[in-house]
Amino acid sequence: MISDGSFGFMPDSTEVKYFVLANSSGMEMTVLNFGGIITSLKTPDRDGKMADIVLGFDNLQDYLDQSPYFGAIIGRYGNRIAKGKFTLDSTNYSLAVNNIGNHLHGGLIGFDKVIWDVTPFDSEKGVGLKLSYLSKDMEEGYPGNLNVSIIYFLNNENELEIDYSAITDKKTVINLTQHSYFNLRGDGDVLDHELQINANKYLPVDSTLIPTGQLAEVVGTPFDFKTPKKIGRDIDADHPQIRTGGGFDHCWILEGQGLKFAATAYDTHSGRVMDVHTTEPGIQFYSGNFLDGQAIGKGNSVYSKRTGLCLETQHYPDSPNQDSFPSTVLNVGEEYRSKTVFKFSVRQ
Repeated sequence: MISDGSFGFMPDSTEVKYFVLANSSGMEMTVLNFGGIITSLKTPDRDGKMADIVLGFDNLQDYLDQSPYFGAIIGRYGNRIAKGKFTLDSTNYSLAVNNIGNHLHGGLIGFDKVIWDVTPFDSEKGVGLKLSYLSKDMEEGYPGNLNVSIIYFLNNENELEIDYSAITDKKTVINLTQHSYFNLRGDGDVLDHELQINANKYLPVDSTLIPTGQLAEVVGTPFDFKTPKKIGRDIDADHPQIRTGGGFDHCWILEGQGLKFAATAYDTHSGRVMDVHTTEPGIQFYSGNFLDGQAIGKGNSVYSKRTGLCLETQHYPDSPNQDSFPSTVLNVGEEYRSKTVFKFSVRQ
């Protein structure tokens, strides 16, 4: 139920391995020790036909050269930090500026670009991988030696459980997420996917996609996904936030506490459904606006605009600089814990 092999070699000759996990229900997932990248996720449609529903590449070099975070673990801080700067206990920290004048997804060599230690395991309920990484003090500008552990568990109920944990030896900030691009049809664009997001509010952003600090109501706007609607319905609406993001690229404020319902995506063509539950307070819905056809993916697939969608469970962008947002500070002696579950099923 778990197999592995070589996916290639890094420029420094470090071997990159792949791990294939298959559950008793027939789902199959392939993960790299490079970036914790989910390269493939095969699920059945309403007729039992399997398809790969995540974007990715057939070879390591493409991930090294051009990947827009396809399938990767994101850290230390998912999403953006304004101008790459934040302050902790009167100490100013400067991070790489790698996106419109801001810090994005952990910097130049974030968790998506490092080699993780991987330990496969199985149980009566499914198969999994434990991924571990030590992010050293001041790596990418972040304070503290951060010990990170992430568990991918593909259970026999066709759920992908992701458990994140971390400890630090110096006060720091942390915001981990998973950056798979999903296309439940397996090809084409995602505009016909129906999406529901369990949120009454979202975070408007400025011209560089940093939250303004306002929590805006979704009612009466293109950002209202409280009841399911097709992604394409309002994606090009005449709304200032749609123009700023080139579509949807915003964080929604989730309703509820604990492990709660966050979102559902449904592809009417295949019948595939993906339900998302998370302990995180927010979810970034990104509609693949910046895919431009330059990336040639698995099986020579052309990844054009909006051929994939991301549902990144996370704390709010720029939280280290916005006191009104839930804190992303991790203190010495505390343990960072987060859990997200992607459940796959079909509708007839």
